[in-house]
Amino acid sequence: MLDRDVVAFLTGRRVSVSIASRDEHCVPSVGRAVGYRIDADGRQLALFVVARQAERLLADIRASGAIAVVFTEPSTHKTVQVKGAGARVTALEDGDWHVICAHADELVAEICPLGHPEPLIRKLTECTPQQVVAVRFIPTSAFGQTPGPRAGAVLGEARP
Repeated sequence: MLDRDVVAFLTGRRVSVSIASRDEHCVPSVGRAVGYRIDADGRQLALFVVARQAERLLADIRASGAIAVVFTEPSTHKTVQVKGAGARVTALEDGDWHVICAHADELVAEICPLGHPEPLIRKLTECTPQQVVAVRFIPTSAFGQTPGPRAGAVLGEARP
């Protein structure tokens, strides 16, 4: 379970989300989420990925279950990394598509004031429900990754 400060950051910010995994030779794969959902208690995360844009990443997650996710607030560069094991690729569930659409609007509100055109941000988040899968996992740890002297600091460990 993630501590309440990490949960507050993930639920209270407009963030960009990058996902990483690895193959059997520890070669990394990366992708981008078009949204995410965290349980209120911080016990499970669901990341939403356009499957055709992340085929290798999804294959690695299916094979290893290993996952690391970086959540970044672009306007401040505040960044949190969450790691987990046992990640699985699933279909969308009720309410997931609404979260994906809201995330696109939140990214527009966060990134456009930084000088990026809205059509570009909309294109980055463009998808249909049929194109998206969910990657669900239980977080085991979190780390501060905001640039600076505390980057890498442990923010939360899994608790029973």
